[in-house]
Amino acid sequence: MRLLFKKLRENAVIPKYQTEYSAGLDLCACVDGEISIPEGETVKVPTGLAAELEGEKNAVLLIYARSSLATKLGLAPANCVGVVDWDYRGELIVALHNASAEDRVIQNGDRIAQLVVTPIYRPEVCESDELSDTARGAGGFGSTGLRNS
Repeated sequence: MRLLFKKLRENAVIPKYQTEYSAGLDLCACVDGEISIPEGETVKVPTGLAAELEGEKNAVLLIYARSSLATKLGLAPANCVGVVDWDYRGELIVALHNASAEDRVIQNGDRIAQLVVTPIYRPEVCESDELSDTARGAGGFGSTGLRNS
């Protein structure tokens, strides 16, 4: 499988793995100069790239936060995880939300998110009047408790 990137702008940065076992490729901002993200606001940050998973239709590109941006600057994708469908060929754009108490500035070339290739399954979708029983049943939202005992 090959992941192809098309530069839509000359100053776009082709993502690369930062270590031998990195799961994600770092996506970089592609902006003229810099872009401000006011406190509590969300701004769409362009990457200047389009992508294609060559030939692989059972995979998807997922855009995740970079841990350093989230913990040090309070910046993370507004939709938590961005889903880039196999057939999307437009620009990869990261909607960054600033959860910090101060304005943040992103400069051209800053690493703003990480892109992970993930296999997907597309099961047949069916309506059913009944679902099988399990020990958990409909328990959710803390039904198994908070503390490990």
